[in-house]
Amino acid sequence: MVDTALPNDRQAASAEYSVERLASPEAIRPLLAPEGAYAAYALAQLAPPFLAQSEWWSASGPAGRALVLHSRGGLGRAMVTLGDATALDVVLRLHPGPRFSFASFRPEHREVLQRHFILIRNEPMVRMSITKETFRPVAGETSRLLGRDIGRINRLYAAEGGPASYTSRHVGQGVYYGIIANGKLVSIAGTHVNSPGERIAVVGNVFTHPLHRSGGLATIATSAVTHALLERCDLVALTVEVSNVSALAVYDKLGYRQECTLYETPAVRKDALGLVSGLRRLAAGWRGRHQGKEIVFR
Repeated sequence: MVDTALPNDRQAASAEYSVERLASPEAIRPLLAPEGAYAAYALAQLAPPFLAQSEWWSASGPAGRALVLHSRGGLGRAMVTLGDATALDVVLRLHPGPRFSFASFRPEHREVLQRHFILIRNEPMVRMSITKETFRPVAGETSRLLGRDIGRINRLYAAEGGPASYTSRHVGQGVYYGIIANGKLVSIAGTHVNSPGERIAVVGNVFTHPLHRSGGLATIATSAVTHALLERCDLVALTVEVSNVSALAVYDKLGYRQECTLYETPAVRKDALGLVSGLRRLAAGWRGRHQGKEIVFR
């Protein structure tokens, strides 16, 4: 959202936004619920052990309210943004999070994110979701993968030459299924986050060895993961590139339904040392010292 003035420039200059850190799931959950499947990853962070690894920042003002999640759970540092774009800009001016993170945001937030971060990917994504009622399983032999399988899991993910650094903890906290051919793991599907406490999971890390593609193995592995998750989750979601027509067809076959578009990308904070945001926090904290909040004027 562009920084445009209100009809009365003095009014615009004195528009007050209050910024506060939220810690209670009971306070955060109602803000996420209207976002549906888009907020699946964020909702999952409200349950242990993820809650202790997350920070939630909210800004409220004349234009509306925004919420930003900075998380260290799951597969690494992640950021999710929700709400009004102007209020979002206020939050990120003070609390942009770590220098490197993986950002998920709606298209209307992209311009704001670009003010604060270098965004690596430009490919729009589709968030899809599934429930027990829509699930159409696909039969096939799979094996549940555990932390002890991390060696062959990383070998499979590195099959195209890229690095693979998953840990046994990632696999142990998630739900992973694979397909074995001639004693080797050739296809896998798993989770970005698995939160039985919130009854939500996000499927991801679906990969098939290049020599075994076009045989429907990814569909079988994803079906097995989805089936296991739906035994204890009310909502299961995943994200896929808009341009990946074949993957969209696979997930549609299983019963996943498109919910919304978004961006998911590595994000590098422009304020590399955090000096600018630190000074802004000091000023905002001083203005709101009597209210226990940070106060920003836009």
